[in-house]
Amino acid sequence: MIKLYLDGSSIENPGLGGYSCFLQCERYSKKIFKGFRYTTNNRMELLSMIVSLESLKKDNQLVFIYSDSKYVVDTIRENWINFWFIFFFKNKKNLDLWKRFWFIYNKNKINLYWIKSHCKNIKNKLCDTSALKSSRINSLYIDFFFENDFKFIFVK
Repeated sequence: MIKLYLDGSSIENPGLGGYSCFLQCERYSKKIFKGFRYTTNNRMELLSMIVSLESLKKDNQLVFIYSDSKYVVDTIRENWINFWFIFFFKNKKNLDLWKRFWFIYNKNKINLYWIKSHCKNIKNKLCDTSALKSSRINSLYIDFFFENDFKFIFVK
């Protein structure tokens, strides 16, 4: 069983942003974070889930995901993602990330939980703090798809 705690942030939305993931599996734990110079909060929330799932070494595992993002959680739990896929994610924001997520979505047995932002969950607070700090480091990455609007690459 693997537990993933996720958070994303953006200052001035859009603006400086970052994500953080805390992965926990039995006696092993790992923190992943990255900052971007111009992005949105929703992109960082979704990217934190993508990166954490991509970092798993094996498929077909039981994964419990904890996120404070209604945008991400509701899209998956309400099954909107499958409807969007049928229409090739046409006219959806963050098209590049939703398509990237689609390819890893069914590789594991995912149980997704929404948790209140800034709640008493220590691991959620750790991710929140880390996501915010990652957006303030000196060497920020470029969110090419957001900054340059590369949507045309994915349009069918």
